[in-house]
Amino acid sequence: MEPLATCEDLPEGYGFVLLPACLTGAMLDLTRDVVTLTRDLVDIESVSHHEADIADAVEAALSALPHLTVVRRGHTVVARTELGRAERVVIAGHLDTVPLNDNLPSRLDEETGLLHGLGTCDMKGGDAVILRLAATLSEPVRDVTYVLYEAEEVEDVHNGLGKLAASDPDLLAADFAILMEPSNAGVEAGCQGTLRVDVTTRGERAHSARAWRGVNAIHGAADVLARLASYEPRRPEIDGLTYVEGLNAVRVRGGVAGNVIPDECVVEVNFRFAPDRSTAEAEAFVRDFFSGHEVTLTDLAPAAVPGLGRPAAAAFVEAVGGQVAPKFGWTDVARFSELGVPAVNYGPGDPMLAHTQAEHVPVADIRRCEETLTAWLST
Repeated sequence: MEPLATCEDLPEGYGFVLLPACLTGAMLDLTRDVVTLTRDLVDIESVSHHEADIADAVEAALSALPHLTVVRRGHTVVARTELGRAERVVIAGHLDTVPLNDNLPSRLDEETGLLHGLGTCDMKGGDAVILRLAATLSEPVRDVTYVLYEAEEVEDVHNGLGKLAASDPDLLAADFAILMEPSNAGVEAGCQGTLRVDVTTRGERAHSARAWRGVNAIHGAADVLARLASYEPRRPEIDGLTYVEGLNAVRVRGGVAGNVIPDECVVEVNFRFAPDRSTAEAEAFVRDFFSGHEVTLTDLAPAAVPGLGRPAAAAFVEAVGGQVAPKFGWTDVARFSELGVPAVNYGPGDPMLAHTQAEHVPVADIRRCEETLTAWLST
């Protein structure tokens, strides 16, 4: 029987054997297989800022496990083993999703082996793996901190992992971290940093019929665009991985009216920088690149180093077959890097499907991630 989409769908006298996602007090059974557990999580609607129900269910399920110490901050739940092992690892995933797009409840296609629905890929398949590990590994060979956090899909100020790093950094202390963002069940190490600036050119307004009496700011942006067109990406190698930087115009704003010479033009530029640059170095590079122009910083997030030389990281890479790719893009692994914890992305699903109406995840990916992490934490 398919899970019911809304409370209104409940027939009269319906019990809670198949508890629909919308009911407050939803429960999670961590003895269920990882694919079924993924469906259970998906069917608890948890759009950003509305994670209370899923956080309640996660907290209740983890608190029932005597080998874990559970802490909650807002709608972020942390569960830790305290076995005195020589190494500690963090395994983290966010509980929230982007808004619904006619893609709930979950739907399993047995023929294709695909699980469809909001959050299946980004990233409740990974969350289900985390919960299964927490439930089944009472004595892992490494101490583990499991983190399931809120508000990753919205403005950075709300991010549960960021808030936890600020309020309780000791809860994130570790030798290595795994963020279960979708990566096609392969390891993507570290991540690029991201920076945005507005490069502004200024002019003087005039009637377009008497253009010589003004200065066209849009024409003045030609130099900015020419510099960008001639940019050659840097390709540094870090821990044996080649990262490719990128500097691109992503938006141009300017113009007043169809008969007015514009007195301002803004070229918005995005710089994706490799993990061997600090945020200060990235900003300095961009300001130097546009020397002579007005540059305003509007957004900046650090990169994350792979840290593949750490023992726990090296053992993990070996466990997944030794294949590692660089992460092109920014993820929350950067927060771990800021805390001095090397981190990788490793989770089920294709990141290209995240946030799409047709979001889905191969069940084989979910099972592979569970099996790999179980083996790594058991030997």
